[in-house]
Amino acid sequence: MQTLHVAVVGSGPAGLYTAEALIKQAAALDPPRDIRVDVLDRLPTPYGLVRYGVAPDHKSIKSIAEYLRNVLEHDHVNFVGGVHLGDDVTRADLLDAYDAVVYATGAMRDRQLGIPGEDLPGSVAATDFVNWYCGHPDVDPAAFSLDAESVAVIGVGNVAVDVARILARNPEELRETDVSQPVLEALQASKVREVHMIGRRGPAQAKFTTKELRELGELPGVDVVVGDGEADLDAFDPTGESARLAETDRHVRGNYTVISEWARRTPVGGARRLIVRFWLRPVEIHGRNGVEGLTLERTRLDESGRLTGTGELETLDVQMVLRSVGYQSVPLLGVPFDERSFTVPNEAGRVLGPDGAPLPGEYVAGWLKRGPTGVIGTNKSDAAETVRSLLADLAGGPGPDDVPLPRAGLLRLPATAATDAIESPLYPVLAERGLRHVSYADWLKIENAEKELATRLGRGARVKLASREEIHKACGLS
Repeated sequence: MQTLHVAVVGSGPAGLYTAEALIKQAAALDPPRDIRVDVLDRLPTPYGLVRYGVAPDHKSIKSIAEYLRNVLEHDHVNFVGGVHLGDDVTRADLLDAYDAVVYATGAMRDRQLGIPGEDLPGSVAATDFVNWYCGHPDVDPAAFSLDAESVAVIGVGNVAVDVARILARNPEELRETDVSQPVLEALQASKVREVHMIGRRGPAQAKFTTKELRELGELPGVDVVVGDGEADLDAFDPTGESARLAETDRHVRGNYTVISEWARRTPVGGARRLIVRFWLRPVEIHGRNGVEGLTLERTRLDESGRLTGTGELETLDVQMVLRSVGYQSVPLLGVPFDERSFTVPNEAGRVLGPDGAPLPGEYVAGWLKRGPTGVIGTNKSDAAETVRSLLADLAGGPGPDDVPLPRAGLLRLPATAATDAIESPLYPVLAERGLRHVSYADWLKIENAEKELATRLGRGARVKLASREEIHKACGLS
């Protein structure tokens, strides 16, 4: 029986859960299908958001990488790192080489605030800051010097919480994490003493999870303060919806319990202060050669529940602004893309062309498929749906709820022997262009170099290599 070759573009949670689902669901078909999965990534390192989006002090979440490692180590899964779709290979290259391609590149860009002064030095996207402290190879380790004494973080989601926590935490507590040495030294030299975390709406509408929120209030040496009167659920919401949510929604009730406790605290003179603000929206960032202040407008809900400005303004004396108001996916060269939803148009993971019909052999998973919603684990069920569609189309497998399926049983490549020694169909393309990819064996060399660096520095189990050059040197690419 013919071996099915599938390319998954992106080695983050969405991509690797897709690879796992492909292996498991193909084995469950009757008869089972032999499948080989190439997981491509433009970076030389796998795991995507787990490696470069989860704060270094969140070891429990980062342990998901150990689960994803088992996927990459499966005999029928192959890591092809350092290969960029659009620069090194094209969409046509992948469609020619594979039976199917699954796009799972996530959401890599911050939304903008759209206010005057947003382009001033010191006003930056939270993703840039996250990428910096997570050691992303695209970001210069010297990108942030943290000379600001007061920083505003715009947003009240988990990314904003992570950013605020890293800024407020005593950097000595990060010594045993995998944060790169240059970043650790920059955090140790940080002048930040005050962090404002600012939300447009109230505590009942905030997006953070209670566990993440609670950790903020447990930081040693940090006073947590809530804006005066801003924890009052009725003060800026005449509809009563905020109070109702705090009573009926378990998630909101948990968050509000934490915030109410903070509002009752008396500052004890900690080395740093975290000020949590609600019902404020940024209207202008001030400064000549850099950020010198941030003007905010008081907001409220009107009687119909719509957010509106009150005209009441206040200006914070801050020297840095980090925006964290949502992620957006970016288009992949040649792949259909909806500029309104910032997703690839799809139906149950099948990529749709301009006419609304499924495109043969093309699928999508993760945030690129559904938008930046859910937690890391949400990608597992999302990937399973996409793979059900793919196998129904390409291997004649059952579809969800037995709905009519396009192209059932389609196979385009000639039959090959089912053997563990099958080479990636992309390798000849890379060889022809003189490109060397990063293999899983190369990745293990990078891992070993990080463990050796930690030993030399006397820091924890591993320390991330600080630059792309160091990564390439570790795996013999330089």
